[in-house]
Amino acid sequence: MRLSVLDQAPIAEGQTAGDALRNTIELARLADRSGYTRYWVAEHHSMASLACPAPEILIARLGAETERIRLGSGGVMLPHYSAYKVAEVFAMLSALYPGRIDLGVGRAPGGGPLESFALRRDRTEGPIADDFGEQLVELLAWLDKDFPTDHAFHRIQLPANTLTGANLWLLGSSLWSSSAAAQLGLPYAFAHFFSGESTRAAIERYATRFQPSAYRSRPEAMVAVGVICADTQEEADELALSVQLLRRRLRQGMPGPVASPATARKELGASAGLPDSQGQEWPAHFVGTPDKVRDDLTRMADALKLEELIVVTITHDHGARLRSYELLSKAFGLA
Repeated sequence: MRLSVLDQAPIAEGQTAGDALRNTIELARLADRSGYTRYWVAEHHSMASLACPAPEILIARLGAETERIRLGSGGVMLPHYSAYKVAEVFAMLSALYPGRIDLGVGRAPGGGPLESFALRRDRTEGPIADDFGEQLVELLAWLDKDFPTDHAFHRIQLPANTLTGANLWLLGSSLWSSSAAAQLGLPYAFAHFFSGESTRAAIERYATRFQPSAYRSRPEAMVAVGVICADTQEEADELALSVQLLRRRLRQGMPGPVASPATARKELGASAGLPDSQGQEWPAHFVGTPDKVRDDLTRMADALKLEELIVVTITHDHGARLRSYELLSKAFGLA
């Protein structure tokens, strides 16, 4: 089974956004030499806990810091931008790092309503139309140079582009996204760590409704899972308190920097260490020793017939995050 990395560039308590971005560079180097398949960076806006609003900038730097790992967005929040601009940016990245770029797109805002409004060019009153489907089709046409000859955009070229629609992944956490990916014949990544209630339903719907396309002859899906590995179960459980508190703060609309385990234990009180994904078939975060996590992830992948998982790890201590990915790589024999 293949493993990849999803990095949200977490900002730890006592650190700056610059520190978090430098941590990302160090983690990407580790992932590159440890056998991970992809390194995707996420887009979030105005969040005190996450440092990356512009994955394309970070990808450009990571390409210069790594040698073989695929780099991508997990993902670009397409409703904020024109499809043409996204295509131009990723065409440029593909020219810099040919054969190594993925374009993951989603329709979530990556922030709150105010941030979404600030990102809008048209700020007339009233809701804007949900035209994500049309944007996605247009983006594919840009990447594949597939506008009809009588279309005005047919004359526009993306210089030095080595990217095609085959490099585009649709991201989501709903049944709508799984249906859209299946209908268009695109690869699909489901955010289980974010919303795991419908993970099996989404992956199975994608697989059963998949329509072969120029991009894929068969379905290709992966699931994003939270993981914290440590040398002992006790250490892993302690590290996981930080992300447990972060998830609670996000639900309460109070995202702050990633707290230390000691701070998290104090704030969580009696709920510290209790499962926070009740009612789900699998936990949002797999926590434990490398062998335990490997076996748990393998069972999940086998149940969903997946050949790849993408792993997101958030800890207060950056060294512990590096160690978690290193232990996971060794447990799966990636390097």
